[in-house]
Parts: sequence; structure tokens; C-alpha cells
Amino acid sequence: MTVVKINAITVPEGSDDELAHRFAQRAGAVDDADGFEGFELLRPTDDRLQWLVVTRWRDEESFQTWLASPSFAEGHRSAAERSSGAAPRPVAVHSEVWSYAIAGGS
Repeated sequence: MTVVKINAITVPEGSDDELAHRFAQRAGAVDDADGFEGFELLRPTDDRLQWLVVTRWRDEESFQTWLASPSFAEGHRSAAERSSGAAPRPVAVHSEVWSYAIAGGS
């Protein structure tokens, strides 16, 4: 059964372009993970400060295996960190992961 993981990331005004840039730099990094089915980065179009990172997985085990993988850790390091530099300042001020199962749709 497909599971959906949503990372709700609170991004203060003025930092949204930087968040989009950082995600673009690692586009496709999760695509080859076993059980991965899809990804969307949703930018708010109203006055909300929360961006949503929506991923779909074959099952919970696939998601947990990816979380524990070296590719997860590597994908969440900045380009500067990957070349032995200092980590950039965080863009988000808060983040939480929500878990869902698909219950219907068309």
C-alpha cells in the first residue's frame, strides 16, 4: 500500500527562493531509492509560510530504509559540505513530517 510522507517546512519570508534553489540542486537524488514512487515540492501561494515536500513510497519499510541510508544523509548535505566546506545557514525555522495512507481518489 502506498504511503505518503509530507515534510511541512516553515520558511520565513525572504528565504523561499533559497529553499527552492537548494531543492533544485538535489533534484532526482531520491529517484532511485527502492520503493520510491514520487516527489513534489509545493510552494505556498497564499500567506502561509509552510512549504510541503510530498513523497510517495511503496510502503513504510521503503521509506524507513531510505531514511537510514547513506544516500539520505548525503542528499541532505549541502554542496559546500560535500566538498569539505562549512554548512550554510538553515533556511527553515521549523519542520515536521506527516504520514498518510491513500484512502481514495480518482
